[in-house]
Amino acid sequence: MGGVIVYSTDPCSFCARVKGILKSHGVEYHEVNLSKDPVGRAELVQRTGMMSFPQVIVGEKLVGGFNELHAAAESGRLEELLTEQASPGSPA
Repeated sequence: MGGVIVYSTDPCSFCARVKGILKSHGVEYHEVNLSKDPVGRAELVQRTGMMSFPQVIVGEKLVGGFNELHAAAESGRLEELLTEQASPGSPA
C-alpha cells in the first residue's frame, strides 16, 4: 500500500490542521475517517500500534500526528518521504 493516508475523526482540530499542511504542500491523500469507518480503527491499531489521531502514513512509513507532520514539513523530511514513496526501489 502506498501513497499518503490520514487517519482522522470528526470533529478534530488537529486532524484539520494535518489535512491543511498536506494540502498546502500539494499532497494528495486518502482519508480514513474513524468516526465513519469502524474497520479503520482496527486498521489504525494494526498499522501503527496506536489509537490516537490524527496519524499520517507516507508509503509504509508512519510520520505521526500533527506535531510530527509539522516538524517533517518544516525540516524538509516530508518532501524526502514523498520522494521516497514515489520512487519504487528507493532505499528506506
